[in-house]
Amino acid sequence: MAGHQSGDYHKGDMDIHEQSETYDLFMGLTKWGSLIIAVGILFFVLLFAVKGAGFFIAGFVSAVVAVIGFLLLKKKPDAH
Repeated sequence: MAGHQSGDYHKGDMDIHEQSETYDLFMGLTKWGSLIIAVGILFFVLLFAVKGAGFFIAGFVSAVVAVIGFLLLKKKPDAH
């Protein structure tokens, strides 16, 4: 019986609202978490590995990257 379906599942009747919200949350955490990690690594690389770059230069460059990343990653308004 290839066409027979058993159980409570009915194809096409599932409400995916919760899955959609979970996916959006996961993507947001991944996106913003990646930016935070990248800015943190950049700060510490500039602070400790680049000769002549002190705390203020590392902080300034990291802040610039953070602002640019925020502007690129923020949610765009829907076109509809």
